Amino acid sequence: MASQVISRKNSKKDKFTSFLFVLPYLVLFLGFMFIPLIYGIIISFTDYNLLSSEATFNGFENYARIFDPNSALNSIFFDGLWNTLQFVLYTVPFLVVIGLALALLLNYLPKKITGLYRTIFFIPYAISVSVVSIIFLWMLDTNAGLINNFLMNLGFDSIPWLTKQPFAWVSLAGATVWWTIGFNMIIFINALNEVPEELYEAASIDGAGAWKQLISITLPSIRPAMLFTILMSTIQSFNVYGQPLLMTEGGPGDSTEVLLMGIVNQAFSQREIGTASAMAVLMALIMIIISAVQFKISNKKEKGEA
Repeated sequence: MASQVISRKNSKKDKFTSFLFVLPYLVLFLGFMFIPLIYGIIISFTDYNLLSSEATFNGFENYARIFDPNSALNSIFFDGLWNTLQFVLYTVPFLVVIGLALALLLNYLPKKITGLYRTIFFIPYAISVSVVSIIFLWMLDTNAGLINNFLMNLGFDSIPWLTKQPFAWVSLAGATVWWTIGFNMIIFINALNEVPEELYEAASIDGAGAWKQLISITLPSIRPAMLFTILMSTIQSFNVYGQPLLMTEGGPGDSTEVLLMGIVNQAFSQREIGTASAMAVLMALIMIIISAVQFKISNKKEKGEA
């Protein structure tokens, strides 16, 4: 009986200790994520202007204005959404495919340089977006950029990397891939390390080449990591803001003015917090729907193969 009482006391003590470890994250999550999220949803149903001291409830009027073709909010939201979707389409496939290719390449390198190889490709991920943008502005400037100077020395015309399409999208996508590819590479490296070597040995004995092993063994074995990488890359690309703001300023014209730029401008330049919150809520819903569809498609393929 005494041992049971002691055991219960130890169990309560362990739970309390575990709770203390979780408490700092819980406080930060509530303070910086959950509470602002709920407050933002509430504000989206109000006519809230930064110049006004009161937020008047107006129901779904902000959302109705977004879907009204005659409203300025309609073009801000849907033009920004289209530009954001373009950015996602231009970056996510490269982030996944190149990340996997870099991870696979690691298997063919000498063990002595694998650590250096991982470090070289991961270092850009630790750089802030402002530094990345400065680096690529220095390289891609039309008149004084490193690349254009090199091309002109070879007798070629300079390329308007940041001032004309499709070069602006190429520049933004290239900068983003260079900046974030290291994270995906590390995810794939860890996933590849979990694939049993016996499967490759058995496949080699059966005469399967490298391509057949990739299709039949590697890709099915790393499917969870693949899904995670696709989802994370999609979410990150959907939240793009710094690169187009600092590199192209939304130009040429407004062809690279992504949705988040429109939301920030509506909130802090136009001071319309209510409509900006409504646009942000719709953006979050779209991201959830896209992620859910990707997850559903992946699960169907996995069940079908099983």
